[in-house]
Amino acid sequence: MITAMHLLIYSDDAAATREFFRDVLLLESVSAREAEKEETSPDDWLIFAAGPCELAVHPTHAESAGETYDSPRHHSISLMCDDLEDTMAELAGRGAVFTGAAEDLGWGIAVTLQVPGAEDMLLYQPRHATAYAKGLRV
Repeated sequence: MITAMHLLIYSDDAAATREFFRDVLLLESVSAREAEKEETSPDDWLIFAAGPCELAVHPTHAESAGETYDSPRHHSISLMCDDLEDTMAELAGRGAVFTGAAEDLGWGIAVTLQVPGAEDMLLYQPRHATAYAKGLRV
């Protein structure tokens, strides 16, 4: 039975990306080596607790209200928050950088969060129904 999702981020500067998740986003982590009871170091491959999550499937082609939308097949990771303005201020205080201003996208208010060494992530305050509190069926 599935117990969780494991997300991967490929980075050109893994140390900077890990530092960002640890020190700016304040995500808890374990060292990949902890399972083997080996000695750990700050340079270890950290695995971060991602908390609740949800998975949505979007079509690569859609038509809505006379508009056509196309996107290549890909995966995307977004971060959700309860109050985007407060979250942006808190993260900026710890060194986060945002690309552009927050934007109302209808389904949520969003901003692009720069991730050192990796692709940017969307940070948003959802207006849609959320599923992350439901967890996994066992």
